[in-house]
Parts: sequence; C-alpha cells; structure tokens
Amino acid sequence: MKHNIYVYMIIMAAVTYLIRVLPLTLIRKEIKNNFVRSFLYYVPYVTLSVMTFPAIIEATNSPAAGVVAFIVAILLAWFGAGLLQVSVLACVTVYIIELFL
Repeated sequence: MKHNIYVYMIIMAAVTYLIRVLPLTLIRKEIKNNFVRSFLYYVPYVTLSVMTFPAIIEATNSPAAGVVAFIVAILLAWFGAGLLQVSVLACVTVYIIELFL
C-alpha cells in the first residue's frame, strides 16, 4: 500500500512537469490566432473563478448566506468599492444573514 503513494506522487509530478514544459517546447512562434490568444488570456480568470465560487457558497453554514454575500460583493465591486471594503461587507452580510437563519 505504501508504495502506491510514491507511484501517485511520481505520476502527479510528471503530469505537472509536462503541463509546464510541453507548451515551451511545442510552441516556439508567437501565437497570432485571435481566438487562441483570447482563450489563453481568460484561462487564469476562469480557473480562479472555478476554484473560488464553490468555496464562497460552501464556506458558510447556509448556502443562501454565501449567495447573498456574493451578490453584495459583486455589487460593491461594480460600484467601485475597494477590496477591503468588499471583503469586510461580504463577511458582515454573511454574519447578519446567519443570525436570522
């Protein structure tokens, strides 16, 4: 059983290494295709969103509090509030909603 852990770790290391090395070795010219360039531009944002959104919903006692706090945070950010203000007011929103639920 113990040797399986080392096999898994070696496979994970190889996959991680290949994901980083293959683009460097296979793509040597500048990418000129607008679709591919725009796709690659948005990959980090989509990845961050996919990891963050479920955590926002599941970090609270009730998913409704997480959803409402998320909406409040989006509205505050949309109207120009800073990161500290958005995060503090989202936390306060969760606190208030969970008091009443």
